[in-house]
Amino acid sequence: MQRPASEPSHPISRPEWLSGVVITEYYPAPERWFNGRSVTAPGLAGRHPVDWLYSAHGLAMEGDGITAGGRTAHVENLGATYWVNGAGRQTRPICLGRWSDGSPVWLRGGWRNRLGAVTYPLAGGGWSNGRGGRPLDCGGVTFAPGASLPVRYYHSIAVDPELISEGSRVFVPAYRPINGGWFVAQDTGGAIKGRHIDVYRPPPASSSDLGRYMADQRIYVVPPR
Repeated sequence: MQRPASEPSHPISRPEWLSGVVITEYYPAPERWFNGRSVTAPGLAGRHPVDWLYSAHGLAMEGDGITAGGRTAHVENLGATYWVNGAGRQTRPICLGRWSDGSPVWLRGGWRNRLGAVTYPLAGGGWSNGRGGRPLDCGGVTFAPGASLPVRYYHSIAVDPELISEGSRVFVPAYRPINGGWFVAQDTGGAIKGRHIDVYRPPPASSSDLGRYMADQRIYVVPPR
């Protein structure tokens, strides 16, 4: 992605206000939301819904999740994998909300129907998008119990480290009524590019609740000393 002319070419080095920021939210994916057939997962005990493990709404994208028993789990290693769109073609993040070939649906492995599109077996029988053939290799994805990072709800944010250094304290005026407005940059993400921060929050009541989305915000960044 070509960097905008106004974008710093290195992390912010002194306290300053940053304008034109997009704010989104993320949270650990609850296993109870998913309907895929339960499968074994490298690194985790028991069996878990396959879409919770490998889909773009599950652990593979969010990084962390909450099992049906209330325990945390996370992706330990994504291996040599990549995202594919609904048609099964590779797609890569370019900037907020934009991917090279449409929104991601699944990691490269899993099942494809007779047209090559992504599908997966359902817990109650049948398939999500037509019967799948022999499953493809997922590229060495592994999981582990516990959280991936010591992040905390409404305290931690994910940032682009090329703009905001990890460990920076960040004041977000829009969150003043919720937590006083202050956060710590403790996480990153492949889809977090440039003037975009992602606020870590508790899971909402429904998977259809995508959380807050705020464009053209101002934030105050205090880099670590």
